[in-house]
Amino acid sequence: MVGTMVPLPSFIRCARMNKRFARPAGRTPAGDEVVLDAPDDRLSPALVAAGRGEYDAAAGLLAATRATAAWENHDRYVRHLAAFARSRPEWFEAWRTTAPQDPGALLVGAQLAVDRVWPSPARAELLREVSPLITAAARADDRDPVPWRIALDHARGSRAGHRYVEELWEAAVRRAPHHHGCHVAALRYLAASWHGAHRECLDFADRAAQDAPADSLLQALPARAAFGYLTDGCGPEVPRARLDAAADRALALSAHFPAGDPWPAGIRNKLLYVLIRLERWEDARAQLALIGPYATSFPWDRFSDDPLGHFLRLREHLLSPGPFPLPAGLTPLLPAPPGGHGGHVHAGDH
Repeated sequence: MVGTMVPLPSFIRCARMNKRFARPAGRTPAGDEVVLDAPDDRLSPALVAAGRGEYDAAAGLLAATRATAAWENHDRYVRHLAAFARSRPEWFEAWRTTAPQDPGALLVGAQLAVDRVWPSPARAELLREVSPLITAAARADDRDPVPWRIALDHARGSRAGHRYVEELWEAAVRRAPHHHGCHVAALRYLAASWHGAHRECLDFADRAAQDAPADSLLQALPARAAFGYLTDGCGPEVPRARLDAAADRALALSAHFPAGDPWPAGIRNKLLYVLIRLERWEDARAQLALIGPYATSFPWDRFSDDPLGHFLRLREHLLSPGPFPLPAGLTPLLPAPPGGHGGHVHAGDH
């Protein structure tokens, strides 16, 4: 289904593991069963092969998702493979040397180049040198929206102007109107370029969710915008009802997927944080049961150098019969603003 493009807000124009854990139904996985950022059963063999210095499985995986236009999986695999290549580059260098025009190699190379310079204080300048790699990846397969998602991230990091970002956005959604990664990249750009405009970010996320199918990952975009509000610390207050509505959309999406599934783990972990901040304890416990053994670094690495340990401590408290709210330090809760619903904390861009 081809949907209507969600326009960027006008204000920017003004300025699975190899096998699932076997456990009895309803039993909470033990701490040593919980894993962080687990690959799914298609990505895992490619990473194992890459660990041996072999790139064929990775190349085949990206070729398959490209051939079937499975762009959400395609994007996720590119991110994982680039992260692996950052610490274990030998297999990727062999791939790039042997098949320099392979669309998958060009795409992973562009993502890897952005990832490598992102932490640098000179990021904006260094990212400009990366532009030709992103252009090459986009030209390798004109249907693929993932190079345009990388380009949107690149634009945010290099502090590109709004007109240029609008052009990137239009090119991205022409290729995949409901691509989650491109929408998240646009949302991040909006939040960074107009700091504190959380209502506008929620407007953008709400329109995207309304235009998308019920099982689209875009149904979780408003919750991501709510996460940005709850972890920012500036801008006008957002009504509690909007935050609850955003959480409700993500809860409905989460219910579309089976429990203990690595595919929606990222969405479920972010939703868990939002539910905690909204003090929706029963919903938070239910989401924990759906998360099962699949913790994700984000959002917990925003609040701890040990995201898995932080998740496990949080889970232990939520599942205990003890009183709420959570102990100080377990989550970055601050005193509630007027209206009594959730404070703000300082964190990086969301």
